[in-house]
Amino acid sequence: MVVGKSRWVEESDFQKLNYVKACAREALRLHTMAPFNVPHVSNSVAVVSVYFIPKGSHVLLSRLMWISPSRNYDSFLLLIRRGCVGGALGTAITIMLLARLIQGFDWSAPPGESMIDLSESANDLFLAKPLCAHAKPRMPLHIYPVE
Repeated sequence: MVVGKSRWVEESDFQKLNYVKACAREALRLHTMAPFNVPHVSNSVAVVSVYFIPKGSHVLLSRLMWISPSRNYDSFLLLIRRGCVGGALGTAITIMLLARLIQGFDWSAPPGESMIDLSESANDLFLAKPLCAHAKPRMPLHIYPVE
């Protein structure tokens, strides 16, 4: 047991939570971040292949257009690596959220359902049906903040 039930997971615990970090990374690899991405807006008229994109068009990423979404393109990167300045903060917040959800609750399918359906929509990057799960507190009640 890394943390236990007497306190919440803290950032200082991350070095001991390798499995949780791996689960968070795998979830983000399998389920693309596009629903969280802000749409890109074209600032001028553009033609991509045979497609005309008017100025001001909102453009969203689509995994259906990727040739191989699971392929690692790192071998094509230049020596200068680009990245998100908030990447470390976003990763830490994601790991903290996942760790506390796992630590604080027992999860199950809603009453009347035997399994949770995680199948993806055929048309976009969202789940086919909204995620619905039943959370039951598993820490002592005084640990949960009440306002």
